Amino acid sequence: MAVPKSKVFRARGRKRRTHYKLNLPSIVACPKCGEMRLAHHVCKACGTYKGVQVLAVEEDKQRA
Repeated sequence: MAVPKSKVFRARGRKRRTHYKLNLPSIVACPKCGEMRLAHHVCKACGTYKGVQVLAVEEDKQRA
């Protein structure tokens, strides 16, 4: 009967069992202005969502 030569510690076994990976957020181009935005979110550049103006966006201000 096979017997392990030594104890396998928890940390060693758990190192092999890591399958956690980062997922990239889904980024799409806005159909109105072409700016990249998160999918299913309001565009920060033009303030539209599904072709409807949702937010009032101010003009670009130059930083001092």
